[in-house]
Amino acid sequence: MAASKRRPGLLAVAREKMRTAHLALRTEQAYLQWMRRYLAFHNRKHPRELGASGVEQFLTHLAVDRKVSAATQNQALQALLFLHRQVLGTELPWIENITRASGPKRLPVVLSRTEVRAVLAQLDGTAWLIGHLLYGSGLRLTEALRLRVKDVALERGELIVREAKGGKDRVTMFAAVLEGPLRAHLTRLRAWYEEERRRGAPGVSLPFALSRKHPRAALQWGWQFLFPAHGLCRDPYTRGMARHHLHEKRIQRAVQAAVRAAGIERPASCHTLRHSFATHLLEDGYDIRTVQELLGHADVKTTMLYTHVMQKGARGVRSPLDQGGTSGIAVAPSADASHPPEPLVPAAPTGAAAQRAAPRT
Repeated sequence: MAASKRRPGLLAVAREKMRTAHLALRTEQAYLQWMRRYLAFHNRKHPRELGASGVEQFLTHLAVDRKVSAATQNQALQALLFLHRQVLGTELPWIENITRASGPKRLPVVLSRTEVRAVLAQLDGTAWLIGHLLYGSGLRLTEALRLRVKDVALERGELIVREAKGGKDRVTMFAAVLEGPLRAHLTRLRAWYEEERRRGAPGVSLPFALSRKHPRAALQWGWQFLFPAHGLCRDPYTRGMARHHLHEKRIQRAVQAAVRAAGIERPASCHTLRHSFATHLLEDGYDIRTVQELLGHADVKTTMLYTHVMQKGARGVRSPLDQGGTSGIAVAPSADASHPPEPLVPAAPTGAAAQRAAPRT
């Protein structure tokens, strides 16, 4: 008698469901990680036995004991909702007994134009080109790294961003000053690509099942990553060896080192260059809908956040201290930086004022 086939585990079924729904690989990895943590928290009990109360206990544990952010807790909730709805086929009742992690509403860090130039001047090589694309085109770091040769339209001055946040494509521009560096980069990349083909090296990784539909696409020039990785890795879909794009951490570390070298104390990062791109466009008078389209925001309210950090925002109001001639308020000259500031106490009276202030005996 033939042995019966072993049924796939819960996480294997969840992975199949996520790939059927064409979720992004990063989303798949994050959801599976939360499902594993959820099962470990409840000592490997089956989620059907736990129900809504098990989900409430886990999410409350994340907020109270682990002190996670609101975004992290919400990501865990979405993973568990996918597990129950798409994998187990059960609908959870409205979850009310969850201690929600509070999310602080912070303004984005935005650099001035001078600070941006100082940061970009500290970059070199591939990091220099990617940094200029982040600021000059408003790209997210992952969007820049996922660019392929076919997504660069040099004659039109455009970049086509594929499978961006929310699975949407969009078109944005690149700075005219980058046309020369981009052409030179493509020339070097083409020579390296042809050498790779002569060596018989594996092609690049492709999205979803495109490799089955177009088996030669991974070896074609247009599908090559604009910023390929130096080594090979195992493709998560085909399980074969393939070349991926540069790892995010390499550029993140280069930008962080450039920020420190530029003497900037604020917590600036790769995403700060995208924030600065949007803010500087609004300061230059571009329509907010145009900026929204270039950034790929689904809601204009997200783009409106940058209006709160524009130079013509809070700085458009003149302080009373700047109205010296009108209000009669005079600002004291700055103290010598080589001496400590004087204490903010009234000076001792002298002369006639001292005699009037002296106590009577």
